[in-house]
Amino acid sequence: MFVRRHAVAALVVVALLTSGCGSPASPPTLAPTTAAPSPTDSAAAAYAAAEATYRAYVDALNAVDLDDPSTFEAALALTREEAKASAAASFENMRSQGWTVEGASRIASVSPNEVDEAQTHAILSVCLDVSQVNVVDEKGASVVGDRPDIQGLRVSVSRFGERWLITKFESDPGRTSC
Repeated sequence: MFVRRHAVAALVVVALLTSGCGSPASPPTLAPTTAAPSPTDSAAAAYAAAEATYRAYVDALNAVDLDDPSTFEAALALTREEAKASAAASFENMRSQGWTVEGASRIASVSPNEVDEAQTHAILSVCLDVSQVNVVDEKGASVVGDRPDIQGLRVSVSRFGERWLITKFESDPGRTSC
């Protein structure tokens, strides 16, 4: 059962993993694959690919319907490793509890944080606006609790072959620019 004292950690997961999954206007489509930059491309190209992947992920999340597990696939297809395991577990946990997500999250800002020398791994600093997102239980009561409307996040994105995939989400509550 969801424990409110874990609300901060759960809110990051809820905001990232279930934004706007009430009733999608149309069936979700798989997000486009982001091509990896060639070895001669700059760090800017790596950041651009990582950002495009994250934006596609948020779009996929906003199309998730917790009552329809097939809608999870577009978001999960953009993740790997820790991020994929966490997202899949969160989707299933919320679905099994009968929760519904109302509203949609919006990316307020994305900025480069780090890129490795090989330009195959980037960390993005993200400000995610969840002010329009509410998660409710079967009785219609909010399970969100107190949270900031804009959440600071660090998103790790890595290149796997020709694709960029999200490998980790971390809360970044000390981020002052959000």
